[in-house]
Amino acid sequence: MSGYFTRQIQLWGEETQNSLSNKKVLIIGSGGLGSTLAYALGASGVGEIHVVDFDKVSLHNIHRQILFSLNDGDKFKAQIFKEKVEVRYDGVKVVPYLVKFDEFVKTNTIKFDLILDATDNLETRASINKFAKATKTPWIYASVEAWHGQVCFMDKADFKPFEKTGLKPAGLTTPIVMFVSSFEANLALRYLAGLEVKKDTLHYLDISSGELKVSKFKMN
Repeated sequence: MSGYFTRQIQLWGEETQNSLSNKKVLIIGSGGLGSTLAYALGASGVGEIHVVDFDKVSLHNIHRQILFSLNDGDKFKAQIFKEKVEVRYDGVKVVPYLVKFDEFVKTNTIKFDLILDATDNLETRASINKFAKATKTPWIYASVEAWHGQVCFMDKADFKPFEKTGLKPAGLTTPIVMFVSSFEANLALRYLAGLEVKKDTLHYLDISSGELKVSKFKMN
């Protein structure tokens, strides 16, 4: 399938492209963030994508969850994730888990190259951090609220400063969700391809004024 990846091979060569087929990533969540991650990583040559999501498609979420259509209401998100991603590129294997993340952790025996946060609550992210640290696996934190987004490649950084409860979700638009998850996907792809990645640095993305402003904060 070298023809499929012609433009990527121009960036990093065929050897690097082929190496992606041996990578295994875990995505927690297949909603707004997970939808873009699905298309971005699924069609980039990553060999195996495992996705954890127990939820079903809801009408009020479809506008920003680009994997789904109006015909997908009340279907399991992770199952549609598998169908859409494997159709887009037949060299990727998608393994869905229709359970909550805490249940997945209890039975998992697979070692992943990278874990990607595509959830919408800090409690689950705290669990992801605990799992990542226990398995010595890097992970990428990503969140969106109104016109702002946060992305951080978590290697040695402590996630505790983020741990808060009782936060209510804000409104969201499709472009900011796709923008943040594309930023996350780019970090993931660069890491998996062996390219330079800024680790343990929180990128705070602000487009509230209509222009992109990026602030960076060291997390270790």
